[in-house]
Amino acid sequence: QVQLVESGGGLVQAGDSLRLSCAASGRIFSSYAMGWFRQVPGKEREFVAGISRSGSNTVYADSVKGRFAVSRDNAKNTVYLQMNSLKPEDTGVYFCAAAWTYGDITKRNLDSWGQGTQVTVSS
Repeated sequence: QVQLVESGGGLVQAGDSLRLSCAASGRIFSSYAMGWFRQVPGKEREFVAGISRSGSNTVYADSVKGRFAVSRDNAKNTVYLQMNSLKPEDTGVYFCAAAWTYGDITKRNLDSWGQGTQVTVSS
């Protein structure tokens, strides 16, 4: 497994931007497709964005399309989630996750999870 640590969360106002980072260690980072998920209390963890091993393919939930951008730097073993035009409904704990294939991200067939970072967007 790969170990994942998220950072970059915080409290922001609606319309602001944040960039989350997820640093990986352990197995070769570039072997994994990566995804971002979020969860609020009482609700299931939902898919936000995914990126292929090389970074050439990305996929987004409809709710964040056009506002969020996922990217990765395999030399730094890090995946990012740039979040722009944040809305109160984006509030939640954001988790990064690793999967063996790009298709596994949206199927939630995941190998490793990070511990999460809190994002709170005030109106």
